[in-house]
Amino acid sequence: MKDFSTLGVNPHWVKALKEQGIAVPTPVQEQSIPLLMDGKDVIAEAQTGTGKTLAFMLPILHKLRREELYPQALVIAPTRELALQITEEANKLAATTEGIRLLAVYGGQDVDKQMRKLEGGAQLIIGTPGRLLDHVRRGTLKLDRVKMLVLDEADQMLHMGFLEEVERLISELPYRRQTMLFSATMPPAIRNLARNYMLEPQDVKVKASSSIPVDHIRQIVVEVSDRNKQAALKEHIEKYRPYLAIIFCRTKRRAADLNEALQEAGYESAELHGDLSQNKREQVMKAFREAKLQLLVATDVAARGLDVEGVTHVFNYDMPLDAESYIHRIGRTGRAGGKGLAVTFASPRDRIGLQKIEQATGQSLNRTQYGQQGREAADEAPRRTSRPAAADGKDSRRPARGGNGPRGRGGQGRSAQGGERRESRGGQGRSAQSGGRGQGRSGGRRGR
Repeated sequence: MKDFSTLGVNPHWVKALKEQGIAVPTPVQEQSIPLLMDGKDVIAEAQTGTGKTLAFMLPILHKLRREELYPQALVIAPTRELALQITEEANKLAATTEGIRLLAVYGGQDVDKQMRKLEGGAQLIIGTPGRLLDHVRRGTLKLDRVKMLVLDEADQMLHMGFLEEVERLISELPYRRQTMLFSATMPPAIRNLARNYMLEPQDVKVKASSSIPVDHIRQIVVEVSDRNKQAALKEHIEKYRPYLAIIFCRTKRRAADLNEALQEAGYESAELHGDLSQNKREQVMKAFREAKLQLLVATDVAARGLDVEGVTHVFNYDMPLDAESYIHRIGRTGRAGGKGLAVTFASPRDRIGLQKIEQATGQSLNRTQYGQQGREAADEAPRRTSRPAAADGKDSRRPARGGNGPRGRGGQGRSAQGGERRESRGGQGRSAQSGGRGQGRSGGRRGR
């Protein structure tokens, strides 16, 4: 079995990884790192959770010139959460070596504070397209000496409409550079992006089924009309009484509307999507991680890379766009060898999508119709009706519905949102991210 030293990783980083409990590379790391250490451009198709952050971060840290305090490497991520997650992983390694400075740049932060930090200098910049482009236009971020570029979760940047911003950022980079593209799926637009801006890229592909096994996650499909979805969801929440559950919706508006309905019904819930301010998102995630919330209503983009211990259930309120997204969603439960339950609510128009999911997972999904009599055996699904003891020793158990009074508004769900419903609907996240619509495309790797 290979270890990181056989991949050409500096012994210092190998030691640092072992101290963090990481000794054996994952398949995407094993395949990507030697190519990246050799200076090759790489296109890696790998699902979230395969260890791709280390796959590109180790070669970057190895090549940074610590004596030079200017941006030498740029990592572009679609969401603030992912940018922060990458920064956290990079900091764990950078903290073991003097002279490495990195900076996260994303929407929702104070621009002036970011400007001051950029003036201080950093070799590695990690950020979201809109805010990065904003600093480029202000002249507070110079990318003309960047030698390494990473496009992480490229398919999500495409889905979010950031392709123009990404291309505008690439046009600011030197022609001679190393480009690394990581994506869970490879739609034609992403392939075109690679063709235009990469030089003889090497392909690395890790199958989703090997990265996120789903055999320990019980999966059922509830056939229901869209009109009855809300009632069906509430019935299944009452039936299974999840400890922590993530409910996936197709759009920000549907997530906001569903969360409001759940709170009205007395559930301890909160929404997570791109229209929330960064401070609000951090408050929601903190409450969910601490189990002060029972239900997290999220969009795919907001939950990308989300890893919370103790999630027992996933509810697909809306069908995912593709099989890869389905596997990513249900992989949020059953972590660390535990069991999980995934419930997907499907309308008649979702028939073809379900067939593709069954092909991708190699499983025939158990289907029931909403309103049918009969209940699945309780011992087949995880049920957690109690909470761990609170820090003060008091019992923190509660029923599935939370709160006081006739509509149960006493729970954390409402307070985690801070009553800022108008802000969450106002498109703050998009405005912080977009920045550069209307700018013409400029130069490519080949067509400059």
